[in-house]
Amino acid sequence: MLRTLTPYLFVGPLIAFIAVFTYIPIVSSLNLSFRHWDFLSPDMPFVGLDNYRALFASRDFWNALKVTALFAVLSVPLRLALALAIASYLVRETLPSRLLRGALFLPSVTSTVSIAVVFSWVFATDYGMVNALLAKLGLGKVPWLQDPSLALWVLIAVNTWKQLGYDIVIYIAGLQAVPQELYDAAAVDGGRRFHVFRRVTVPLVMPTTYFLLVISVIEAFQVFTIVNVMTHGGPAGATDMLVNMLYRVGFVLFDIGQGSALAVLLFVLLIVLALVKSFVVGRKVHYEA
Repeated sequence: MLRTLTPYLFVGPLIAFIAVFTYIPIVSSLNLSFRHWDFLSPDMPFVGLDNYRALFASRDFWNALKVTALFAVLSVPLRLALALAIASYLVRETLPSRLLRGALFLPSVTSTVSIAVVFSWVFATDYGMVNALLAKLGLGKVPWLQDPSLALWVLIAVNTWKQLGYDIVIYIAGLQAVPQELYDAAAVDGGRRFHVFRRVTVPLVMPTTYFLLVISVIEAFQVFTIVNVMTHGGPAGATDMLVNMLYRVGFVLFDIGQGSALAVLLFVLLIVLALVKSFVVGRKVHYEA
């Protein structure tokens, strides 16, 4: 009996930690999504599906869903394409490659708030570095964070810059697992660099691509800090994403019921996206060369 119970005793503290800080909050959020609670009153009356109906009838919800989906569609392919292209050059074990890996990975471990504050200054209309450079070129000021057609692109650029180093490191690990014999055979056959990259490298790093695709989409749908610091969801809702709306509804307006309903919808949406990616992309993943 002691031999049987020993493994459970070792994992018991971790299971308790995960249960207290993950599973119980999930169940609590599901329960609160069917109630009306203003975060201060002890009363939490059951309202059924009213919170969900209110969300589906809200223009803010549909706008946040559209902006979040657009952010994911634009940023994720850009991140993965750049990461794979750069990783293909940095996979060589040379001193410059190692230094560049470290430099590119540094933003990934830097505080997101710090990055957002710095780039808020960089893209500021009156005193930003970007507009100062444009002025040197004789061009006018550009309201990067005040123009609805530009603000989302700025956030995509900042988020890509922050996350790119992590993607590159993961891709380098995937590239190092590709057998060198395949590249040698392609070289003997006279394959050009682009065709070798397309026919050999891309298919054989599909497991890495699939992994990064899953976590990148999840990260894109949960982006919050950059939005909250740089634009607060503006201008005119052009960067108002789901998590930003969740924060505003739940912790600014104190509508915990509707905020919990939004959290549950986001949770379900991410599960559906993961299943779709598994069905569409996962079928093309081969784990053996």
